[in-house]
Amino acid sequence: MCIRDLHDRKVYKMEELKRCIREASRFLDKVAGVLDPDGIIIACTDEELEGTEDSSARAVILSDDAVAVTYGRTYMKLPVNDRLTTVCFIDGTDAVARNYLDLLCRWITAALKERNSDAEREAFLKNVLLENELPGDIPLKAREFKIPFTLARQAYLIRFEQAEEVDCVEILQSLFPDRRNNYILPMDEETIVLLAEYPRDNPALIDEMANQILDNLNAESMAKVHIGIGMPAENLKDTAKSYREASLALTVGAIFESDSYVMRYDQLGLGRLIYQLPPTLCHMFLDEVFPKGAYEALDSETLLTIQKFFENNLNGSETSRQLFVHRNTLVYRLDKVQKITGLDLRSFDDAVLFKLASMVRKYLEKQEKSAAKSAGGKWWHN
Repeated sequence: MCIRDLHDRKVYKMEELKRCIREASRFLDKVAGVLDPDGIIIACTDEELEGTEDSSARAVILSDDAVAVTYGRTYMKLPVNDRLTTVCFIDGTDAVARNYLDLLCRWITAALKERNSDAEREAFLKNVLLENELPGDIPLKAREFKIPFTLARQAYLIRFEQAEEVDCVEILQSLFPDRRNNYILPMDEETIVLLAEYPRDNPALIDEMANQILDNLNAESMAKVHIGIGMPAENLKDTAKSYREASLALTVGAIFESDSYVMRYDQLGLGRLIYQLPPTLCHMFLDEVFPKGAYEALDSETLLTIQKFFENNLNGSETSRQLFVHRNTLVYRLDKVQKITGLDLRSFDDAVLFKLASMVRKYLEKQEKSAAKSAGGKWWHN
């Protein structure tokens, strides 16, 4: 288990302790709380006492007795894990106070046990996605954690910037309260995976869910969000493949569909094919399509014209209208492209070739930029 997982579990347990004490403050007419091993009150029904010290805690932890009474308070040991023992306390030394304290400790113990189970289930699902579990062990562990093995699921990989991971997790949990079939798994500081049940009877829900996630995270956390969606997996073991596909969808989408915020693996089109080509082959292809320096000779106005021409399915009239230029001006620009590159974009075959070569070029630029960044250097494109 990584250090981050251990830290998260400790944080989760402290949060659970505080939550239980907050709930207890609603019905307890006595001051009660939890002390850490150093005697600091970490949760209390009287919030003003949190952070203050109670010197009796150390003596209670070191004693062999599970319960101690001193200075008008009753104390009871509360093991959190094998290495950490906290102390629960309540004001009062009579039988009523002791009974309240016993019930409070039992409640907290049950809550922590449930939280531990949730953390272990989350760690197991992460290991499945990262292929750190033996395939033969997955059905057995799934049964142990009460996770349906044969349920069809789909991975939504949510990558965000300028947001707190905890905030995004809470927003997603409110969107998908069904924890039996939908699992929200923080993978690192910038990515969360939603492992959701595949809507077999209504595939349109895939895009609806993605847009719902996007809208809520953008509105509530002010995060810049991109979502990659993998293919459906028929069982829990195969969700690792769906996760890889979602990751690839984000990567390929960032290269070829940089203006899109939702990328589906089954809709990557030519981008997926180009991404799998070796760079050497891509360079050979570009050398065959474009004369040396031809593409670089196209100015920004001409490139915008080409883009609009493609967006309008080679429709010259609609392209002229959107660019607010006369049709003769458009013809002049397309003639200019043909003169520089040797490709007539009014011809379907040449248009396809130009589009494909442009995508290959964009892919190579992205690869070179990433390589320069990882090497710690700078990258310029002339």
